[in-house]
Amino acid sequence: MYLDRPTAAQDLPASRQGSLAAGFDNLTLRLEEDSRSLWCHMAPAGKPSYTMALMQDVHAMQHHVAARFAASAAPPADWFVMASAVPGIYNLGGDLAHFAQRIRARDHAALVRYGHVAVEAIHRNHIAFGLPMVTLALVQGDALGGGFEHALSFDMIVAERSAKLGLPEVLFNMFPGMGAYSFLSRRIDRRRAEALISSGRIHSAEELHEMGVVDILAEDGEGEAVARDYILRQSRKHNALLTMLRARRRVNPVTLEELRDVVEMWAAAAMNLGEADLKKMDRLVAAQDRRLAAPASPGYATAAE
Repeated sequence: MYLDRPTAAQDLPASRQGSLAAGFDNLTLRLEEDSRSLWCHMAPAGKPSYTMALMQDVHAMQHHVAARFAASAAPPADWFVMASAVPGIYNLGGDLAHFAQRIRARDHAALVRYGHVAVEAIHRNHIAFGLPMVTLALVQGDALGGGFEHALSFDMIVAERSAKLGLPEVLFNMFPGMGAYSFLSRRIDRRRAEALISSGRIHSAEELHEMGVVDILAEDGEGEAVARDYILRQSRKHNALLTMLRARRRVNPVTLEELRDVVEMWAAAAMNLGEADLKKMDRLVAAQDRRLAAPASPGYATAAE
């Protein structure tokens, strides 16, 4: 169920908050004790992109959850679900306006800093915060660029059929540097991962489910119910599933070092962009702004238009 506005954890009924509820500026967090599931909704104060403010809240949330687990005699939750409180949007990706500004200023160090903050949060997602939880991304709208990479970092992706996911960076001559190659090449084969990255196409969740990128496909409007049903049905097998996922990470790991190295390649590539490329980036930012100003408009405008 989508929320109409960012909702502070303290505004939720106590029966829904659980002991892990906490307030953040750009997301909400609550523990549903009956299903032993921890639900986090991105509710950005500004544009629903992977801004530094949102990333800092994600870091704070991850550390908060880990601290509460450490303080508990037994794990208080078995499942973690990341979703969005913004209708029709999971996350629009990296802060393109910031990128363009930093590239024009020749501020390579700022791009590296941004990327390292991003992948530290993404890697912590990938290892389930170092906790005995199974993690799910619930995608009920657009997950683009860094937003798609964010979803890929969880154990499983549950997505509604018409949700749009993709990596449009190639449209302005860039490469997605926050984990796309690392995670896609482990979910599907290298050839298909590279084709998905280099095409710049925006795919429906249905297409990506057929490719093996999306794990669980839900009908439109039913994503939360499907996620809850999956948690209910798998709860008796949680120990087995958790161990399988840990084995997956051990056999085919994505390390923080790998992610940081790719960020540095991404930042170096960004400094090679010319003004024509940056103007395409500007047009994509403008298209996002128009969409946010008229959220009922169908479809997704790209920089190529």
